[in-house]
This record gives sequence, structure tokens and C-alpha cells, in this order.
Amino acid sequence: MASRRQLACALTIAGSDSGGGAGIQADLKTFAALGVHGASVVTCLTAQNPRHVLGIYPATPEFVVLQLQAVFSELPPRAIKTGMLFSADIIEAIASFVKRNRPAECKLIVDPVMVATSGGLLLEKSAVKALCTNLLPMADLITPNIPEAEALTGARLTDSDALRNCARQLHSKFGCAVLLKGGHLAKAREARDVFYDGKTELLLSAPFVRGVSTHGTGCTCSAAVAAYSVRGRSLAEAVRLAKRYITRAIRSSTRVGTHHVLSW
Repeated sequence: MASRRQLACALTIAGSDSGGGAGIQADLKTFAALGVHGASVVTCLTAQNPRHVLGIYPATPEFVVLQLQAVFSELPPRAIKTGMLFSADIIEAIASFVKRNRPAECKLIVDPVMVATSGGLLLEKSAVKALCTNLLPMADLITPNIPEAEALTGARLTDSDALRNCARQLHSKFGCAVLLKGGHLAKAREARDVFYDGKTELLLSAPFVRGVSTHGTGCTCSAAVAAYSVRGRSLAEAVRLAKRYITRAIRSSTRVGTHHVLSW
């Protein structure tokens, strides 16, 4: 009998997007496209499309932990990425479980999701402290966008130098590598991101794709970093490859209904 190919596992802990463009759905599509098995822990159901978040139904912290136990017992992940976590109780439950059960070689990538592209609140204001206290200091990498980085530091980010300084500030504050995504930078001609891990700084840029309004790019980018980490790449290499992947996904996006959807 021929031996079967074995895939390593990446785990996403995030909310479900009923529109299919972000959250758990985007993460699993990205994992599959990049050749790793995707497992998932659903923190919230959302009634969502690219234009609106109509409602959020969070899982109980106990059920989140039950999902984690199910995955870790049979499908131990080599990388974990988190997205929408919603509440302090859910964050504390995840942090406690991961702290006790994560193998040393398993990377933790935290996308500090706070607000949907459409403007819907995806993290309760009371949960920001729990995120900063319990989860971000455990991470190997955090991947904030500009509004998230501003919320975490109180800084105002208006140019590339401010992005570089903020990445260093976040690294100093939380002790982890940082991928600061600069796609929201006003009047920039390129989508500029900064990676900083205390030793290595990468300045990553790609031309903006005009005429395309996408949804779920942040989820897809952090999922790509997790997938490349599972495949043995260093964080710096994984970030560089993820930038290339998300740029291609935006450039190749297609129309579904009245919206653009990333090409995974």
C-alpha cells in the first residue's frame, strides 16, 4: 500500500463570517490553499456580509475550551492564529488553555481584531485590557492594522516613520514580534507593512490595487503567516511570503454578487 502524504495542522481561533470572506472561513481557505490542514475553534457566530455586521452570538468560554480540547487531543497544531475573540471571558479562557497546552514549537500569531471592515465592533471595549494582559504577551507575533495599533499604543500613525516607531513600541510593550499592516495609511501610494522582532526589521510594500474593495485581508494575511510557519519558515520569512500571498489574492480578486472576494 502506498504511503499517504501527511499534513501538519494549523489552528484558527476566531469568529464565523456568514459572508464567507473573513474570519474562520477565510482562514480555512488560506490554510488549504497553502497546503496545511486547518482546524478551527469558533468564538462567535456572526450574521455578517461585506457591508454590515447584523448580529453577534458569542460561544460560552466553556464551549470554546471544549473545542480546544477536541483539537489538541487528536490534531495538535504547529501554529495557532487568533482573530475575533469578542469578550474578556473568552480571551482569558483561551489564554489559560494555550499557556498550559501549547508545545514550545507551536507558534502563536495574534491578530488583534477589534472592528470589522464594515465598521462593526468585534471586540468589546471591556476586553481590550484582557487582550493586552493575557494574550498579547504570550504571542510570537501580533499583526495589528493601523487603527488597532493606534488603539493599543495611543499613537497617531500618519507616515512610514510613525509605523516603524510604533512597531518598536509594540515590541517593547508586549515582547513579541510585530507585523504592523499599513494599508490604512492615508494618501500612501503603496500598501506598506513593517515587521520588527527586536533584531530584524522588514519594510514590505506593494502597489495598491485600485478599484477593488476587499473584505478579510487581515484574516487572510495572518492565516498565511501561520500556514508558512507550519511549513517550517521563520517568522520573518513567513511574513514576507504572506505579504506576497495577500497581494496576489487582492490582485486576483473576483466579483461575487455586488462585492469583491479574495482569490485564495
